[in-house]
Amino acid sequence: MKCPFCQSNLSKVVDKRSVDSRGEVRRRREGLKCANRFTTYEVLAEVEISVLKKDGKKEPFEREKLQRGLVKALEKRPGIDRVSSILDRIESRIREKRLQEVSSQVLGKWVLVELKKLDPVAYLRFASVYRTFSDPKDFKKEIETL
Repeated sequence: MKCPFCQSNLSKVVDKRSVDSRGEVRRRREGLKCANRFTTYEVLAEVEISVLKKDGKKEPFEREKLQRGLVKALEKRPGIDRVSSILDRIESRIREKRLQEVSSQVLGKWVLVELKKLDPVAYLRFASVYRTFSDPKDFKKEIETL
């Protein structure tokens, strides 16, 4: 760690504390050349997650994009207040499996499982877009599986 006062790379840790509210580690350091003290914060770097699309393209996982789809499916339905908990469960599932890449099909299936438990209308709305329904018969087939 470079001292901001003397620019030396030599420093020692005087005090270390966990900042629970933010998941950080606060370190109080002292420059060995100048004896000035300074504070650093250590944060765990998040692993970048990629989404593999149907056409083979990769794009970064965006929680907000998934959130928009869920909000549209749950628009004017009970359960819209549970969007963030659904997103948390899906994200934790990705991190628990230590996936750095997840296909859009798998993400869609996980969302459908969550919506099926929560609201059948929202489930159908999301399924119609996810599975690209082109005919009212597609809705009928899906309703029969519910």
